[in-house]
Amino acid sequence: VQLQASGGGLVQPGGSLRLSCAASGSIFSIAVMSWYRQPPGKQRELVAVITSSGITNYVDSVKGRFTISRDNAKNTVYLQMNSLRPEDTAVYYCNLRYRGTDQWGQGTQVTVSS
Repeated sequence: VQLQASGGGLVQPGGSLRLSCAASGSIFSIAVMSWYRQPPGKQRELVAVITSSGITNYVDSVKGRFTISRDNAKNTVYLQMNSLRPEDTAVYYCNLRYRGTDQWGQGTQVTVSS
């Protein structure tokens, strides 16, 4: 399985971005998909998770601002990010988990700054 993340960029505080992560292979629809982020000088943290049945969960700091979704027909997971804050600045990574094995995308930079 290969994961290709895209959609990062520079945005002003209060702005929006949508990240996408396209997966190859045939297990996408039965895998748990997640977005993580790693701010400068900090550890990677889990941001949002979506199960194969569509159940979602978020870290408290993004609840009400970020939405994770998936399109199994396109083998793609999305992260809609609204009301962005400078503290959301990080490299964002998508993750696929299947039977205890993790696959990672290459990361996409999100910078929130005026």
